[in-house]
Amino acid sequence: MHRPTRIATPQRRQHLMALAAVAAACLLPGTAVHAQAWPSKPVTIVVPFAAGGTTDVLARALGEKLSTALGQPVIVENRGGAGATIGADYVAKAAPDGYTLLMGAVHHTIATSVYKKLGYDFQKSFAPITTVALVPNVLAVSATTPAKDVKELVALIKAAPDKFSYGSNGAGTAQHLIGTQFSTAIGQPLLHVPYKGSGPLTTDLLGGQVSMSFDTITPVLPHIKAGKLRALAVTTAKRSSSLPDVPTLQEVGFTGFDIGTWFGVLAPARTPADVVAKLNTEMVKVIQSPDFKKRMQDIGAEPIGNTPAQMAEQIASDTTRFGKLVVDNKITTD
Repeated sequence: MHRPTRIATPQRRQHLMALAAVAAACLLPGTAVHAQAWPSKPVTIVVPFAAGGTTDVLARALGEKLSTALGQPVIVENRGGAGATIGADYVAKAAPDGYTLLMGAVHHTIATSVYKKLGYDFQKSFAPITTVALVPNVLAVSATTPAKDVKELVALIKAAPDKFSYGSNGAGTAQHLIGTQFSTAIGQPLLHVPYKGSGPLTTDLLGGQVSMSFDTITPVLPHIKAGKLRALAVTTAKRSSSLPDVPTLQEVGFTGFDIGTWFGVLAPARTPADVVAKLNTEMVKVIQSPDFKKRMQDIGAEPIGNTPAQMAEQIASDTTRFGKLVVDNKITTD
């Protein structure tokens, strides 16, 4: 049976065109339709270190509060190794849809100069969201070490240089840079022992497998308070409020030391601007909340919560600054 041809009226043609426009909009990641639909599934924050370190602690503290704000679970996934570059590479190549994020750190601005071949460009492959916190680094030794201050530690190192080493979170991290700079300042080479994160590093520091670390305050603070580790100096220009009695390296005669570790969240480049804006808004609310600030105080961190543009400017500045230090201290991957 032959069916008569249906002729579309002007009204029907308008309706069909409107439906087509909506369908096309759904395929475009930067549209209002996309913004309304996001997030519709869990969000993952990739931590480029092993569990137990400052990056991990911050990601979990942020993720817990953020999941409530977004109405979706926020999952923390650890992908450690190669000085935080393995996790960064994974996120850089993830879909730019706002569901896979990186808890980045100052380490990534250093790794840019240390690693000759990276599968990403830290300034071009990511969309900054916000800096979560700044944490000072501290020179810490086991409580069984005879040295009670930096001067005594340097004397011990020079008397028996082969017996001393320092651990870091990997080649190209802030701890590696600080350790190399310290080694240069005292005129004595120190063995560098890289780890996949602060958790295993702190375990070995407590056990005496490494002599010292220049890690962030967070993973070592409980052990310093318990008397198992001894803090000799902080590496920032100002003393830490968490360790007010511990001098800075500059105070004890080491000029040019002003390195702390910032941590922040980034998305893959080309993530829709509306998604980045929503993530920034919700994260800053969390960071500025009394509960989160109290949590940061407890772990020796200073909450930040800036704009994507401010974070991008910080990344560019640190990449230039630390690039010079890498060259001056002849830092290379192990």
